[in-house]
Amino acid sequence: MKKLVILGAGTAGTMMSAKMRRVLPRDDWSITIVDQDGDHLYQPGLLFIPFGVYDRDDVVRTRARYVPKGVELVLSGVDAIEPDQNRVRLFGGGTLDYDFLVIATGSRIVPGEMEGLTGRGWQKTIFDFYTLDGALKLHEALKDFAGGRLVLNVAEMPIKCPVAPLEFLFLADWYFHERGMRDKVELVYATPLDGAFTKPVASATLAGLLADKKIAVEPVFNAGSVDSERRILTSWDEREIPYDLLVTVPTNMGSEVIERSDMGDELMFVPTDRNTLQAQVAENIFVIGDATDLPSSKAGSVAHFQGAILEHNLLNAIAGKKLAPEFDGHANCFVETGFGKALLIDFNYDVEPLPGRFPLAKVGPMKLLEESRMNHWGKLAFRWIYWNQLLAGREIPLVESRMSMKGKKNPTAQEAA
Repeated sequence: MKKLVILGAGTAGTMMSAKMRRVLPRDDWSITIVDQDGDHLYQPGLLFIPFGVYDRDDVVRTRARYVPKGVELVLSGVDAIEPDQNRVRLFGGGTLDYDFLVIATGSRIVPGEMEGLTGRGWQKTIFDFYTLDGALKLHEALKDFAGGRLVLNVAEMPIKCPVAPLEFLFLADWYFHERGMRDKVELVYATPLDGAFTKPVASATLAGLLADKKIAVEPVFNAGSVDSERRILTSWDEREIPYDLLVTVPTNMGSEVIERSDMGDELMFVPTDRNTLQAQVAENIFVIGDATDLPSSKAGSVAHFQGAILEHNLLNAIAGKKLAPEFDGHANCFVETGFGKALLIDFNYDVEPLPGRFPLAKVGPMKLLEESRMNHWGKLAFRWIYWNQLLAGREIPLVESRMSMKGKKNPTAQEAA
């Protein structure tokens, strides 16, 4: 019997286990999925926990509940991947042989990469919201926050969900308004980017929202250290930003197993073909989701769009056929802007987020790069879609894996005309 092994039972890995179990003959193929613990975390929900919109029960469920029948779930840490042996070594001495391997080990925050970040102020005046523990503790800190300067800093790119820091600030603006104390809070965004976002049209829109909400921006701020005693964030070029409360998005890296396996780049992400999702290290290894080194967003929607292409290419590889270079970097993200509104962005490697309508050209109903209540409800509805459709490897109606230009308007092209 041939063996498919999937490392990581998060969004990407669970989805791929469901897709491949449906298409691979059970008499010929076993599928094993490996993860270090039994809890599945709905990561998009972490953003809402600091503001009391969600709690722990909204974002954590049992991992085994979403692994399909006919797929073996192994709860174990992975010591190393051995491509030359077609084998995975588990902690404790066990091994798993494979004919094909899918790496879906995700990414993680590494706060120790910044000098002083995990010092005496860690989880007292310095918090993250990219982990469940961090988001829960930040919720308590925000409840007790009496006012002052709240600084959100992104240490370096890439990060999971690049718009999440902006969403946090927009929700903080709403949260402090709701508490009747917005005039007592100064919100500051310290980012290594030269603007609000990486693409010009979206960056201009998001910068306008930041300005409207009186959120200050410190661009090209490459944070080098934190002095938690003095409450000072310092950049490599020695600029200083004082804070009363620091919300940090630390350096994001791939799994440590990638480093132990000598398969990753300097941030432990796996070098991957940007269109086929095949790992560069071996023809029978594929990579999906945040574990890749691709210049696409590290977000659940990207893993979803990669899924259909990876399913097709795994079947091609098994059959000895040529791989299809179909992944175009498609990403689709709701950006929560507070006060019951959100905007939506849809883009890929080559096309930046543009205004217009989605997914239908004339009727939407979602607006692109424009705030609406419909987009906000779409953001909240995604939690149901995640648990019931996305993890099961099902497609979302009208939303294609490759980005469509239907309904999009290009302001630059129109101005040039």
